[in-house]
Amino acid sequence: MKEIYTLAGNWKVTLADGSNYDMVLPGTLDTNNIGYADKGANQWHPEINLGNATEEIDEHAPIATRFTRKHTYEGAATLTRQISYVPTPGMRVLLEAERARCLRLWIDDREVEPLQGSGTLSTPYVFEVTGLLTGNNKITLVSDNSYPGLPHDDIVYSSAATDETQTNWNGILGYFRLREVPETYIESVHVYPRGENLDIAVTLSTNGYFQDAGKLTIESEAIDTITYSLKAEKNGKIHMLFKDIPLHDDIRKWDKYEGNLYTLKTTLKIQTKATNSAEVTFGIRSYGSDTDGRITLNNRCIFIRSEANCAEFPEEGHPPMDVESWMSILSRYKAYGINYMRFHSHCPPDAAFSAADRLGILMQPELSHWNPKDALESEESYHYYKKELAAIIEAYANHPSFVALTLGNELHNHELGHARMVELVEMAQQMDNTRMYAIASNGYYGEQGCDETSDFYTSQKYYKEEIRGCFAAESDTPGQKGHLLGYINNRYPGSDHNYDSAMSILRKDYSKPVFSFEVGQYEILPDFGELQNFQGISDPANLRLIQKRVEEAGLTKIWKEYVEATGELSLIGYREEVEAVMRTKAMSGISLLGLQDFPGQGTALVGMMNSHLEAKPYDFARPERFRQFFRGSLPLVEMEKYTYEFGETLTAKILAANYGKQDMEGRLQYRLSGGGKEYKGYLNNMRYEKGNLTLAGEIQIPITQWTKAQELSLEVELSGEAHLYNQYPVWVYPKVQPQCPDTVYETRYPDEQARHVLEQGGTVYLSPDATAEALPHSIRTQFTTDFWSVGTFAAQEGGMGQYIDTQHPIFASFPTQKHTNWQWWCMATQRAVILPRAYRAIVTEMDSYAYLRPMAQLIEWRCGKGKVLLSTFGLHNLQQYPEARALQDSIYRYLASGQCEPEQTITIEELAHMVHGQS
Repeated sequence: MKEIYTLAGNWKVTLADGSNYDMVLPGTLDTNNIGYADKGANQWHPEINLGNATEEIDEHAPIATRFTRKHTYEGAATLTRQISYVPTPGMRVLLEAERARCLRLWIDDREVEPLQGSGTLSTPYVFEVTGLLTGNNKITLVSDNSYPGLPHDDIVYSSAATDETQTNWNGILGYFRLREVPETYIESVHVYPRGENLDIAVTLSTNGYFQDAGKLTIESEAIDTITYSLKAEKNGKIHMLFKDIPLHDDIRKWDKYEGNLYTLKTTLKIQTKATNSAEVTFGIRSYGSDTDGRITLNNRCIFIRSEANCAEFPEEGHPPMDVESWMSILSRYKAYGINYMRFHSHCPPDAAFSAADRLGILMQPELSHWNPKDALESEESYHYYKKELAAIIEAYANHPSFVALTLGNELHNHELGHARMVELVEMAQQMDNTRMYAIASNGYYGEQGCDETSDFYTSQKYYKEEIRGCFAAESDTPGQKGHLLGYINNRYPGSDHNYDSAMSILRKDYSKPVFSFEVGQYEILPDFGELQNFQGISDPANLRLIQKRVEEAGLTKIWKEYVEATGELSLIGYREEVEAVMRTKAMSGISLLGLQDFPGQGTALVGMMNSHLEAKPYDFARPERFRQFFRGSLPLVEMEKYTYEFGETLTAKILAANYGKQDMEGRLQYRLSGGGKEYKGYLNNMRYEKGNLTLAGEIQIPITQWTKAQELSLEVELSGEAHLYNQYPVWVYPKVQPQCPDTVYETRYPDEQARHVLEQGGTVYLSPDATAEALPHSIRTQFTTDFWSVGTFAAQEGGMGQYIDTQHPIFASFPTQKHTNWQWWCMATQRAVILPRAYRAIVTEMDSYAYLRPMAQLIEWRCGKGKVLLSTFGLHNLQQYPEARALQDSIYRYLASGQCEPEQTITIEELAHMVHGQS
């Protein structure tokens, strides 16, 4: 008896225009090089309220906002094949396609409906074809990725089908087969762990009476064997539930990074019928929340370290369907510290869950649903997503890694749609309460608060209370620029920010777990080395266009340094985001966006890894650097600032976050060191309970040993078997009262005296106010790189942080790295002037690859017979900060040193064009 007959192989395909091709299945039209040209008209059309839809898209131009599909097609594709297959007598036959779009089946001229509940974008199609196969039959399948009768726009906007990432492929993926089963067979077995017991649900499908007693046997090393007698009295399904089956005492629980799994075999034997068996893999774990509203795994509080996976697979244009590929994918995320995967508006295949089961990674799929307007309000949307929800819960029920689900990404709606959200979440909770459900990820952008029905809340804010550190710029006037929102770019930096205030307000209305949403989105300039990796269905025309602009701007030689500088700054932003949440006891974790580059939506290269899930070939992207702060147990130092002046005292609290599996005990050591000097001490011996954030103590360190400007390292460490370590930069400066040298003329704009000084061969320090009025051809800068992409959020200025010439003598009294760091914050958040042409600056403001304008914050030229140094920091207005005083002093020392010998030139007229004075 041959139970499986593969349908993989060569098929004929006919498109809607009547064109015919040969096609290999499993596969897609893209992977078979079938379809039409992907034109500019097909690219993403952003919303007008984002401020970036004012220009029409040239449909004939290369696609600049995402990867280009080499072949594209939306519509019905008719797949045909003649098969010679004779079923075994007495056996039923199922045709199964693991993953497809909308799929219809004909055997010869007879259409066959899919089995009830089967066939969604996230779960297999199953058709019963018993009695229709005679040994010479034509199979016809119509695969339609225009989604007739389904909510088309909601689907193609989602990661399940958007061309921004996965592509709206058309075809069949995974197993594609005929499968023989007995007249009465085991259709499904679901294992539900409940504390020290199991519930086991078995569903039989019967196609004929059997009066003789049948015997069902359930065997597993985790439980004693169960034997049950039964008989069928009618066709259809028989549902059985075996409740509260005791587990053996030596059971090993499935846990974070511990893929402890068991198998359970169910056998059905009927005297006059064929024996049928089914084997499933399961894990024993509990997932829920404690009385303080924090997420628990096996009754232990954990800290969610999540990534939003948006289905970026640039070679195939679809997710892999095998376990080994997913083992590799998830292991790469794990290397960066990830313990929880959120699948942004899509559900990965069974192989992904199987890999996560083995690796001990938590998984949160979502419906193929992104509708920021009227989610679930149409009848087709409501009925389809209700079906998809039930199908996902059924299909992936045995995977212990499957711990949570939401109804989609950033859903918005009105009264009807919201009521249906609540209905679907309640349905899911009734179907399977071993998992957690929510109405949406970042529903209503957090502006309507929490929904009490949801088991957890994941969002960027609660009403106006922010629970992440950076947000896109906003502008009330189309075309006008705004400043990035969030505390990281708008609050003087320290390592003490948390969300305690926001959570105390949220807790008045909602008592369940909370974790933040799509945190980060710090863009990094592109590494063009990835271009050589594209061998499959995607053409990275958008990256090549950027590369061409870089070449035209004359930046090729220095580009890798720019990439490095933006990557280091991105890493600093991600660390602050993570630690701010870890400093908030009431929050259950953080979900990033993201560790992998996003190829669409204007080209949002935000990752430590490129779109191929390869670590970028730079030091900032090494997984171990990210994992230094992205981990479950970490000491945290709460300082109000990073910069100090000689004679001050560094006062800080030290917290210990322990979200590991064991309590920890010991004395935390702290050490401030640099320049061959150090100050160290110990806190009292303490026990740090698992699942808690503990105040370890307070420290005071006098800044009296360091008399010159330098960067120090503040280290905190708990030695022993459970090793905890963290390190923070601290900058110290001598007390200075900056005074402009008598030999230098300082001015706010190029006035007549400045002209005179330059004509006489003197030196001018041009230091305007950092305002749009003083610098009309400038941008307002921020501390971080830009947010996501200017293609999506065009209201932002586009600045990408500073590239600093560390070898320049101007920094003799102001130690710095090549990239922006916290000691630059008050200067970095001022303005950068747009230069009339490309120059080499002392402090360059790097620009978004959408613009690549030559910009500077500190630059020197020869002008006439003299020399001019331009600063756009407005340092005279920042003298309350020790770092600004130190930089001003270092600039004055340089100008007085005789080392100011610029080689590049500028005219006084050009200076006057860039810097305006009093009218």
